[in-house]
Amino acid sequence: MKIGIIGSGNMGRSLGLLWAEQGHEVFFGARTKEKGQSIAEFVANGTQGGTNDQAANFGDVLLYTVRGINPAEVLTSIEVLSGKILIDCNNFEIPTGFAFSPIVQSLAEKLAAEVPNAKVVKAFNTMAQEVFELAPSPLFDYHVSVFICGDDTQARQTVMQLAQDIGFAAVDCGELRHARLVEGLGDFIRLMIIGQLQNPYATISVNILPAASAQRLGGRQPSELS
Repeated sequence: MKIGIIGSGNMGRSLGLLWAEQGHEVFFGARTKEKGQSIAEFVANGTQGGTNDQAANFGDVLLYTVRGINPAEVLTSIEVLSGKILIDCNNFEIPTGFAFSPIVQSLAEKLAAEVPNAKVVKAFNTMAQEVFELAPSPLFDYHVSVFICGDDTQARQTVMQLAQDIGFAAVDCGELRHARLVEGLGDFIRLMIIGQLQNPYATISVNILPAASAQRLGGRQPSELS
């Protein structure tokens, strides 16, 4: 698959490298051609580098790492995004004391409103860059979840496969409005990483346990609060 990285910082460089190792064609974009090319030289694996415009033209799937900035300010024209899968991996900036306001419009929804002809998918926002160092193995053994949502079913499935390619367990979270919950989960993970556990390798896995063989607790009873 042809993947363009728009904004090749820590997240873009890391995910691009991992996908390139799995045989995907990757183009690293940056504000300047020289920066994009230097990242491609570091990554090797047949990758290319240049400007964000070049990356957007190159990829069928695009990773958008530029937090909260309208693509019209990043690209010469947003028309290049039409029909393409646009992965948003961003979270809001951390406020003082982790005093986040309720998310009534996610960054992913904001991005989708700015580029209505693109297929925006939320993913990869619930772990620190350091976790990618473990991919694809031993990451696979830890069943680390990537939470993925988007309104286009096929786009969602494509991103789930890209997550699985590099060792993650993809969790289908449905339509794009659920990005409000996924981004809230990203905020919680950052609280654990920075404020509580102080360990960048803290992350989360969703596991489905085997059903209990007997309901010794009486089972779930109807309740007005349930």
